[in-house]
Amino acid sequence: MSSSKLAIGIVGLPNVGKSTLFNALTRKGVLIANYPFATIDPSVGVVAVPDHRLDALTKMSNSAKRVPAIVEFVDIAGLVKGASEGEGLGNQFLSHIREVDAILEVVRIFDDEDIHHVAGSVDPRYDMEIIDLELIAADRESAEKRLERLERDAKGGDTEVIAERDVLRKIVPTLKNGKPARTAELDEKEMHAAKGLHLLTMKPILYALNRKSGVVNVDAEGSERWRQLQQYLEDQGAQYVFVDAGVENELGDVHDDERADFRRELGVAEDGLDALIKASYRLLDLISFFTTGPTESRAWTVRRGSTAPEAGAVIHTDFRDKFIRAETIVWDKLLEAGSWGKAREKGTLRTEGKEYVVQDGDVMEFLHN
Repeated sequence: MSSSKLAIGIVGLPNVGKSTLFNALTRKGVLIANYPFATIDPSVGVVAVPDHRLDALTKMSNSAKRVPAIVEFVDIAGLVKGASEGEGLGNQFLSHIREVDAILEVVRIFDDEDIHHVAGSVDPRYDMEIIDLELIAADRESAEKRLERLERDAKGGDTEVIAERDVLRKIVPTLKNGKPARTAELDEKEMHAAKGLHLLTMKPILYALNRKSGVVNVDAEGSERWRQLQQYLEDQGAQYVFVDAGVENELGDVHDDERADFRRELGVAEDGLDALIKASYRLLDLISFFTTGPTESRAWTVRRGSTAPEAGAVIHTDFRDKFIRAETIVWDKLLEAGSWGKAREKGTLRTEGKEYVVQDGDVMEFLHN
């Protein structure tokens, strides 16, 4: 399905704007030539992460090339009620979700008689519950079967088996109560064991609340529907962004210089896609560090908490295996200095060793044997 390591699956009920959003995102796509991917499935969009820090570094270094960080979005077939029992493309849908690292759920929050809603009326909270319950039902079935087997196997005294069994003893009751596995109270060690279970409802989730300009939007009317939706998001501790998929899709054909004027005309002040892409990147627990020079300025992606050698390996394995040290400076301090050489003269470059944990926004140069 996808050859990159980290991907976000876009899910939603039919007619909520899922495909429109995917089309808008892929128009922000990047040239695959810069990335070591094999063939990309048509349902996969490789999208550049907007980053003003990279823009500023590219300008400072007068770089010939600017290479952004990316997020991979996967368009997953629309879900229908009963998917966990194989309704619609149920099994295919669930297997595709298993393959992604996080979920972006598109939720329609606009009324429009011309666009049919599968349930007959627009109720965002109900829509979210349908998808939640389908994923919970699929998880419950697989978790119960696994727990049954582990209860037997744990008698052998294997510590890993016992640890997994203990985690499932917490997760199964959570699922039985109709709650996602991610809401089970687990400590750090248990969370690590739970990841190995590949449960659908353990995956982090971001909600894209899809508005539409020119019609009634649930958040604007301040109705009971909106209060219920807010309550649901709060109870889940959920992350969400607002987006107008239709407008964003139309703006894909508009020249950059004219976009701000079009947005004003359509009453959509902010770039919802930029906010959504950045939130998706954070959802995957990713950060960017930079390299900059006349040839190129590039944002490199690492998981939060990565050490300097781990970050170096993203560029070349020698930077990890033969790591000596990394010269590091925060991006805005480098801009302040005006160049790498001036930062060195001012003494604002730091020398970091193997234990250093890379911070979002570091600009780095690696030294190796």
